Amino acid sequence: MNWSIIESRWNEYKAAAKRQWDKLSEGQLSGTRGNREYLLRRVQEAYAVSRIEAERQVADWQARQVDRLAPAAHGG
Repeated sequence: MNWSIIESRWNEYKAAAKRQWDKLSEGQLSGTRGNREYLLRRVQEAYAVSRIEAERQVADWQARQVDRLAPAAHGG
């Protein structure tokens, strides 16, 4: 998934981000407005991890995201 898609449709991806990083508040997630750098800093701060670890977590999460506007295989 291209990050620009996630950023442009952040409101659709926020819930998935909240499931991944439950220590981040709704305000912190909303405040990122899909900005990857801002999200990386919030993950680093909330989980006391290195920049490299935050990058790994965000990259792994990003790889699991799908285009939420694509036609769903289950028809819904």
